[in-house]
Amino acid sequence: MTAQDDIASVAAQLAVLTQTVEEMAGQLKEVRERAESERERTDIQQERIDLAASELSSVSDRLQAAADALRESI
Repeated sequence: MTAQDDIASVAAQLAVLTQTVEEMAGQLKEVRERAESERERTDIQQERIDLAASELSSVSDRLQAAADALRESI
């Protein structure tokens, strides 16, 4: 094998490596984007859960007040 053949072989390997790295970078970008999207959905769900918990607490307080008032009226 000549030096020219060695250089050609290394160049071909570098080309394949470069392409593989670019593909992996693209895949990593997609994974990051999906993770960010999922994080946003999770944040929205948590906000909804917090709001529902707050509303439930408020309803519970009103029900307790109504129950107390009913007991006093009896």
